[in-house]
Amino acid sequence: MPSNDAGAPGGVELSALRRPALIFAVSTIVLAVANVGGGFFGELVAPAAEAGWHIRIAAALVLSLIIVANVEGLRYLPFKWQVGIVWFELLFLALAFFNSFGLSYEFIWSRLPFLITQGAFTTIYISAAAIVISFMIALVGALAKLSNSGVGYGISTFYISFFRGTPLLLQVYLIYLGLPQMGFIVDAVPAGIAALSLCYGAYMAEIFRAGIEAIPKGQSEAGRALGLRNSVIMRKIILPQAIKIVIPPTGNQFIAMLKDSSLVSVMGVWELMFLARTQGRSEFKHLEMLITAAVVYWVISMIFEVVQSRIERHYGKSSLR
Repeated sequence: MPSNDAGAPGGVELSALRRPALIFAVSTIVLAVANVGGGFFGELVAPAAEAGWHIRIAAALVLSLIIVANVEGLRYLPFKWQVGIVWFELLFLALAFFNSFGLSYEFIWSRLPFLITQGAFTTIYISAAAIVISFMIALVGALAKLSNSGVGYGISTFYISFFRGTPLLLQVYLIYLGLPQMGFIVDAVPAGIAALSLCYGAYMAEIFRAGIEAIPKGQSEAGRALGLRNSVIMRKIILPQAIKIVIPPTGNQFIAMLKDSSLVSVMGVWELMFLARTQGRSEFKHLEMLITAAVVYWVISMIFEVVQSRIERHYGKSSLR
């Protein structure tokens, strides 16, 4: 089948022009980055600060050729090898970027166990408790919005609109500082869990509603033809099919919640971000602790991404039959 690029001027296919264009684009980016101050990338392209413009251009072209050759060479490897090598290369660049900050690794290693055992543990159990509660809130909110009850529809739409339309930090303050004004004293951790649950329950309610509505109406009609009650149809027929649809976005919400749990630090909860700030403040090592906290958040997120993919494969088995 002829290529769609055959209509290029002069009879030259566009695919033959892609590599020079890619080299030129990458060279331009590298050169622009090199000319913006010094730092890691500037030293990588032109180590000598007094290097002339021709040396910088030549270095940018050489580095661009290396990048393009690397990309082209990876095309001939198996898919898994491509992914692994790309991850390794990008991780190396990220570590080199962090290393250019002149971090104190001794300080990082001395504080890392405490960040993990205290901060990361608190972050995980706050997020885990909040996702369970928000899951139940979302299911109730979605069913209420899909119901024929005006009261239920009104309550659910007001709840979803308010908690999706106001900042999470404001909701944390309203629960932690507002409820005591009404005589309800709430500790910091329960207040944080409640704020996360209510906020993400509103977002997940829309996810659940969309998942339920994605199931063909013929499924419900078939259940009614068999004499099943609506509650049984929803529990036995609709929800098991909808769960496969809502799992991916629900997993994304959980990972987002994991990071947003840092907002409970405003109440003095010893979660990961709170400890990173306080530990870094003691010896003016703010960047060390913030980068360490970012890496810990990233590792936790990757672990839950693996768990999410396994859950998706489990519920996707029926569609492969």
